[in-house]
Amino acid sequence: MVQSINGVVWGPVMLILLLGVGLFLQAGLRLMPVLRLGTGFSMLWQGRQAGSGDKGEISPFNALMTSLSATIGTGNIAGVATAITLGGPGAVFWMWVTALVGMATKYSEAVCAVRFRETDEAGNHVGGPMYYIRNGLGRNWAWLGVLFALFGTVASFGIGNTVQANSVADALFTSFNIPAWLTGIVIMVLAGSVILGGIKRISAVAGKLVPLMAVAYFLAGIVILVINADEIIPALGLIIEHAFTPASATGGFAGAAVASAIRFGVARGVFSNEAGLGSAPIAHAAAQTSDPVRQGLVAMLGTFIDTLVICTITALAIITSGQWLSGESGAALTSMAFRHTLPGPGDYIVAIALAIFAFTTILGWSYYGERCFQFLFGARFCMVYRVLFVLAIPVGAMAHLDFIWLLADTFNALMAIPNLIALLMLSPVVFSLTREWFAREAAHTPS
Repeated sequence: MVQSINGVVWGPVMLILLLGVGLFLQAGLRLMPVLRLGTGFSMLWQGRQAGSGDKGEISPFNALMTSLSATIGTGNIAGVATAITLGGPGAVFWMWVTALVGMATKYSEAVCAVRFRETDEAGNHVGGPMYYIRNGLGRNWAWLGVLFALFGTVASFGIGNTVQANSVADALFTSFNIPAWLTGIVIMVLAGSVILGGIKRISAVAGKLVPLMAVAYFLAGIVILVINADEIIPALGLIIEHAFTPASATGGFAGAAVASAIRFGVARGVFSNEAGLGSAPIAHAAAQTSDPVRQGLVAMLGTFIDTLVICTITALAIITSGQWLSGESGAALTSMAFRHTLPGPGDYIVAIALAIFAFTTILGWSYYGERCFQFLFGARFCMVYRVLFVLAIPVGAMAHLDFIWLLADTFNALMAIPNLIALLMLSPVVFSLTREWFAREAAHTPS
């Protein structure tokens, strides 16, 4: 039954809905997220410190890092490899398309999150789809927010916890022969020391760890591409060619139709950057800012960095190495590509990167799940959620998770439905706030 539901929620209708809403928002914003990418990076640099009088718990920069801590994870290593295995090199092109469209979605999510956030009984700023549904669409739509919070809570224990811990345990056992139970306990202790401290401690760790890990992985990927420099242009040619024509079976590669390239490229792209799922705006709602548009400009960078930078590095490393023809899939394919080009350290680079990416994903999703749980049961039960979340980590590291992965993946997709409905209905608010902000900026810019 769950398999059937998963086939629907990650099927063509959902992927068309995700792309369709993103295209609608991108058109309504007149391609602003793409054309104003430089403005976004400027806002990010300025957002390292909050402005005077800005309300919130964490800096705009750390809000993005918290969001990226959850999105940069197994999808950037295993997800990209799976997309290429099932959809061929052309899947990478459709991941790029998803990212360009998803920048508008992520921007709109953050604008709504800051515009319609609340202050809870503890004095913290809380927001996200469940709040902009209730406060933006009215009390008659509150049930839709409850559905999102329910889906988000369940997904946090799966996609944001046990699945990540299991991925780390597998990678460290394969590369370093470290037993799964030991990995689970170590992650539980390390993650628990951060998670139990709440959003300020999570964002502080994310603000330091995420840039470090992203740059380190990016540089390792650049080394691979420098060594395989002669293969970069042919690899880009394969990506463009097979985005529109079928990829024939060769070696261990089973072949892929154009429909498969689109399906798996879009699905893995969304899985990686989470644009449209409604998770990232939960972090951006806590940012110390009084301006929804400024935070939206920062938020849209998450999709750009995650997919157009990190995922592209993984994809080109796999294709230029020629290992996409091997018949391997998932993280094993990425490891093979790095090992083929960098015999010795290549395997360890992927294992360590996967471990750190998954660890930070656990941190970020703990906050997402907590806010969903709080929406359902109140702030006084937040510590109960944190303890349960931390205790689930070693269970995930040692368990066989085929069903848990399927269930979590299904609830992850279900989160998108109420979120996309809300974004469509609140799009006039997003467009209006955006026009007003850029009009003010133009008026204050010397001619």
